[in-house]
Amino acid sequence: MTEQIESVVANERVAEAGGERSASLWADAWRELRRRPVVITSATMILLVSSMAVVPRFWTRTDPQACDIRLSKAKPSALHVFGTNELGCDYYAMTVHGARASITVAVVATALVFVIGGLVGMTAGFWGGWVDSVLSRMADIFLALPFLLGALVFLSMLRSQSIWTVVLAFTTLGWPALARIVRASVLATKNLDYVQAARSIGANTRRLLLRHVLPNAAAPAIVVATIALGGYVSAEATLSYLGIGLQAPTISWGIMIAQGEAWVTSGYPHLLLFPAGFLSATVLSFILLGDALRDALDPRLR
Repeated sequence: MTEQIESVVANERVAEAGGERSASLWADAWRELRRRPVVITSATMILLVSSMAVVPRFWTRTDPQACDIRLSKAKPSALHVFGTNELGCDYYAMTVHGARASITVAVVATALVFVIGGLVGMTAGFWGGWVDSVLSRMADIFLALPFLLGALVFLSMLRSQSIWTVVLAFTTLGWPALARIVRASVLATKNLDYVQAARSIGANTRRLLLRHVLPNAAAPAIVVATIALGGYVSAEATLSYLGIGLQAPTISWGIMIAQGEAWVTSGYPHLLLFPAGFLSATVLSFILLGDALRDALDPRLR
């Protein structure tokens, strides 16, 4: 611990002189991650799906709304790789364009949850007292609501469902969990000897938060956010499947699964398997990447 305190004091002096602190935790984590095949596989899948969401024309130039009823429920072929749906729409194009809704909801909701939950958790943990009590009780109220049930009630009360209403529902119900995690990390960090040493040599609140408390709280928050990305992709598909989330003509994997389920027993399993397969692979990739990040950022788990 003495060496750690001396390192912090040295880092403070280097920072005052315009230098930068060592980022050994993140450097070690990066070295650990890039050696794991599961990380490479998961990251590759996430990049592929993200590219479908951002630049769908890179994968297909077929308009998913250009349908020909004469090709209704065509089986996979050279002309239509994934076949067609009951309206004769190209299913491969629909699957590619369906990634946009799921990824957009997941990324925007996770970003908002990360910012709001992180700020609330850091404020509650660092200042403590009545501030901690008020913010913690607010988080407890939201945590008492089951996530999917709360989202169902929230969206059913709105007159229209869109990507942004789903994002609003996920953000409203998702920030308390991350706030609790960040709060716990801040509470465990702010009274450590090396933080007190930095305070004793004149580090102000801003420096303590940004250079000592935040780096320790960021690691578990990033892990939770990565796993949450997969959870939000799954939650969006679930709500859309139930008819409460996104609505047609918006293309979503959840809507495709709901529409394709009715034709599985009629001999058209591809209408269910393709969107369900992409959904499952995407969610699994985020979960595996989050687990790998957790192991890499915690030296005790290496």
